[in-house]
Amino acid sequence: MSMKSPPSPSSWLSLARVFLPFAFGYFLSYIFRVVNAVIAPSLASDLGLDPSRLGLLTSAYFLTFAAFQLPLGLLLDRYGPRRIEAILLLFAAIGALVFARAESLTGLVLGRALIGLGVSACLMAAFKAFVLWFPPARLPFVNGLQMVSGGLGAMTATAPVAALLQVTDWRGVFTLLALLSLLAAVIVFSVVPERKHKEAAPDLHLQLRGIATVFGSPLFWRIAPWTIASQATFLSIQGLWAGPWLRDVASLDGPAAARVLLLIAILMVAGFFLFGVVSERLGRRGVPLMTVAAFGMGTFMLVQLLLALVGSRFSAPLWLLFGFFGTASILPYAVLSQSFGPRLAGRANTGLNLLVFVAAFAAQWGIGSVISLWPGTAAGTYAATGYRAGFGLMLALQSAACLWFLASGSQGRPIIRK
Repeated sequence: MSMKSPPSPSSWLSLARVFLPFAFGYFLSYIFRVVNAVIAPSLASDLGLDPSRLGLLTSAYFLTFAAFQLPLGLLLDRYGPRRIEAILLLFAAIGALVFARAESLTGLVLGRALIGLGVSACLMAAFKAFVLWFPPARLPFVNGLQMVSGGLGAMTATAPVAALLQVTDWRGVFTLLALLSLLAAVIVFSVVPERKHKEAAPDLHLQLRGIATVFGSPLFWRIAPWTIASQATFLSIQGLWAGPWLRDVASLDGPAAARVLLLIAILMVAGFFLFGVVSERLGRRGVPLMTVAAFGMGTFMLVQLLLALVGSRFSAPLWLLFGFFGTASILPYAVLSQSFGPRLAGRANTGLNLLVFVAAFAAQWGIGSVISLWPGTAAGTYAATGYRAGFGLMLALQSAACLWFLASGSQGRPIIRK
């Protein structure tokens, strides 16, 4: 196959051919990630799932997603983002069909696991492509726009999916998602240009040495723990447990809970966009990107503390702030891209993503297991005390990681200012 001629990185053609196909893939991946927050009551009632099994089912996405991150980094750096993402999206389509036709917990877990594998490249492939096509100074902004596309997917997975459930069931929703995933694979493969490399791809030994370089970096281990804890909390709660919380603690019905989830997603979109814009502008004034991330992640912790203290009172505005400040933990990915450069950017980001999604798997399942420690109500809902304990555990982990970040900084480990 002949190489497609690359567009200018600053042109609208570049935006259309490089950014938009990856944005569509990430849009779908976020629908897959958070849709269970809306369909959870139907899944639980159809299959008799308790909180622990519901958490396991939903978190299977994160497990396979995480397991493929290190191989993904090697593949992205060796073969490029276009081919890898197109192939993997086919697995997402297959997984959605398996999920739609499953009649048991085992089938649902298998389908969800295939989906996680299939969308595992949707963010990292985009980040790798942006490193290839856009200047380093633009990466926080372009990465932020990519996150906006994911936020639009999260919005679509809330009230719009709830409305779609009025005309079909969750099986119909996943059949539609299977078709859209197939379409995304075709678009990425046929539209995204291939970047010609002047140098031959490094051999496997050198690529593995690159992974060792990333994981041996003090900067990586200063940033990683807090990013992991913050992301795992945001992904596990927003992707599943926020919906049941709104039902069980705030006593909202399905459509009302879906509307709140939609507002959370809207604020998430705003957060991705504004954090990208603000960090880029502050960077021109010498403010380190990681400083902006630390402010956002610290405020995110404060929001969680207030949510635990006030319970259902004033919960709506706090959940909106949860959606907004939960996005700050994406900024460290741009810090790593700037620090390690194009040669190692794929492995640096996928290395962090591996740890993030292993933690998200453990968090989503673990929160459900904690909630299960308290007996449910006669109405079939889960105990508010269980939610408080599960969410509080995640806040404690973030607090410990924050202290590590501050302590390691005092030992002379610099924050990148680019």
